[in-house]
Amino acid sequence: MADEASKLKEKVGLELEAVVCDIEKGTLRRFAQALGDPNPLWQDEEYAVKTRYGGIIAPPTLALTLGFSRIQQMLTSDPSLTVLHGSTELEPYQPIRPGDVVTVSTRIARVRERPGKMGSTLFVTFEITCRNQRQEMVARCRQMAIIY
Repeated sequence: MADEASKLKEKVGLELEAVVCDIEKGTLRRFAQALGDPNPLWQDEEYAVKTRYGGIIAPPTLALTLGFSRIQQMLTSDPSLTVLHGSTELEPYQPIRPGDVVTVSTRIARVRERPGKMGSTLFVTFEITCRNQRQEMVARCRQMAIIY
């Protein structure tokens, strides 16, 4: 684990390759259904068009899933390690809409190592920004992974 900690600590400040996500109406509907969230703003076009948004928008938590596979891929490259979700902070700025193209940038913000009886535990914090095709910030997230 000490070797893994050193490797990750060297990557603090590193920006991972950006991920570009095309947002489709069907994806938004399936995401809302998977959440079990009946809000008609996510699924009912007739309802949504009459709101201040003028149409269907994504549940704000969609931003947390965009590009997450990049983080997961990086952290699970060693099958002997266990990776757990530690925490999530989400700051939504504006709605994600069908037809948007969202670019997700992820930076390794912090790596903290804590010794324990069973060995070291790593706490890795990622800062994630999501911008739409107009380069407008749609969301900012901080996610922490716990690795042991």
